[in-house]
Amino acid sequence: METGGFSLENNDILIRVRYALDIKDNDMVKIFKLGGLEVSRDEVKKMLTKTRDSYEDEAVPEEDDDSFKINNSKLESFFNGLIIFKRGPQEQKPGQPDQTPAALKSNEPVNNMLLKKLKIALALTSEDMIDILAMAGVTITKGELGALLRKKGHKNYKECGDKYARNFLKGLAMRYRG
Repeated sequence: METGGFSLENNDILIRVRYALDIKDNDMVKIFKLGGLEVSRDEVKKMLTKTRDSYEDEAVPEEDDDSFKINNSKLESFFNGLIIFKRGPQEQKPGQPDQTPAALKSNEPVNNMLLKKLKIALALTSEDMIDILAMAGVTITKGELGALLRKKGHKNYKECGDKYARNFLKGLAMRYRG
């Protein structure tokens, strides 16, 4: 499924989502807080700096030592906060736990979670997602998309490759930034 290219780093994902949705630094701090993670504006700036690992064959800038590598837990906190930021807090049902348990393990790929959380945060339909991917030149069927949005362990679950994730973020930028 993957066709060459480089692997998406969590910092790259955060940078691309921030750009696509035109999120300001102060809002980034709020979003992380809504997701249960306290970060300062300076920490956000460091997160939005490419990490040394994300420079493939490019020259790595000297100031790169200032970057802050984002783990899966922090990225998931950001997406959970983004959902609340965009859609408002969810009403608690009786007997429901206060916090959503982390769905990602530290070494799991984040691409499927990225698609699911952005679909929820931006209230996208499957057709919207197919259109966004099409804007980036990727054709996907509703069935293929459904497999990417399934829960891991489901018989029809399919792992989302970096090609889909990268192009979804590219299409998102085209849709929201013109």
